[in-house]
Amino acid sequence: MEKTLLGRTGLEVSRTAFGVLPLQRVDFTTAKKILLRAYEGGINFFDTARGYTDSEEKIAHALSPVRKDIIIATKCSGAKNRKDVLSLLEVSLKKLNTDYVDLFQLHNPDHLSDPDDPDSLYAGLLEARKKGMTRFIGVTNHSRERAQAYVDSGLYDTLQFPLSAISDEGDFALARSCADKNMGFIAMKAMCGGLLKSGRPAFAGLRPHRHVVPIWGIQRMEELEEFLALEENPPVLDETLKREIARDRDELSGEFCRGCGYCLPCPAEIPIPMAARMGLILKRLPAERFGDGEWQEKMAKIENCIDCGACETRCPYGLATRTLLRDNLREYKLWLPVRSASI
Repeated sequence: MEKTLLGRTGLEVSRTAFGVLPLQRVDFTTAKKILLRAYEGGINFFDTARGYTDSEEKIAHALSPVRKDIIIATKCSGAKNRKDVLSLLEVSLKKLNTDYVDLFQLHNPDHLSDPDDPDSLYAGLLEARKKGMTRFIGVTNHSRERAQAYVDSGLYDTLQFPLSAISDEGDFALARSCADKNMGFIAMKAMCGGLLKSGRPAFAGLRPHRHVVPIWGIQRMEELEEFLALEENPPVLDETLKREIARDRDELSGEFCRGCGYCLPCPAEIPIPMAARMGLILKRLPAERFGDGEWQEKMAKIENCIDCGACETRCPYGLATRTLLRDNLREYKLWLPVRSASI
C-alpha cells in the first residue's frame, strides 16, 4: 500500500483511505469484517465523525487491538463554542475507545473561527491538542470560498473538501493551494456521493495528485476489494479513462445532489438525499429496487412537501432542493411504467 504525507502533520497515510460514513448502514459484524480487511490490505487512515451515528463505535469494535498502527480522524458539528468542541470530542474518544485521535476536525462550519477569541471553536481545537486529546487539527467544508479562507488563515493542519475526477479547475486549484502551504488535503465525495459508475476512472483521475488523500466511502466488501485492487495496480490515466471522466462530467454538470444528508431531518419525512437525485440514480446505477412499493411510497412523500424551505437553508451547495425534488418525482413517475413494462 503506497503512502503519502498528510501535509505538515507528518502522518504517513495510505493513499487509499477509508471513509467510514457508509458503515452506519451495516451491522457490527459486517462492519468489523470490512474494517479488518481494509487494515489487512494496508489501509491505515480511517475518517469518521461524531454525527455518523455508530460509526465511531464500529471502528473501536474492529480496530481497537491495532489502534497504535492506524490513523483515526473524526469531526464535530453543531458546536457553538470552545466548551462544545471539547465535550463532543470527549464523546468521540469514548465511542472510539481511545485516549486520542490523530486528527480532529470542525465539520463544515459556516464561518472562520476567531483565533483571538478564547471561547471560539478554534480555541477548543487548540485546547484539545494541548491536552493530548488530538494530535492535529483540521476543518472540513463544502464552500470553496470558505475553504480557501481556512487555507489562507494558516491555522489548520488539514482541509477536507469535496474533490473528484470530474471536479472543475477551481477545486483542483484549492487543493494545490493546500500543497503550497504544506496543509493536508483530504478529498471527500470522491465518488460524487455514489453517482460515479466506476471506481477505476474516479481513482485514476485523482491519483496524479500525490498530496490529495481520497477517503473512499465504503459499505460493501466488494467495494473495498475494488479499491485494494486499484491500489495494487494503479490504472494509468490514459485517453480511454479521460474520455470516460469527460462523459461523467458532462452528465453530472450543473446542479445535482451529492447525498450528503445535511438537509435532514425533513418534517414531511421525504428521503431527500436519495429522492433529490433519483433521476440520476435511475440513469447511472442499478435501479430495479427503486421500483418496488416501498420506494413508490417514499417518492410519493414529495407531494406532501410543506415548502418550509429548511432543506435549502441547510444545503452546503446552495441547491434549490424543493425544485430538484419535484423534478425528480416527475422523472420517477415517467420511469415507473417503462420499468414495469420491461419486467
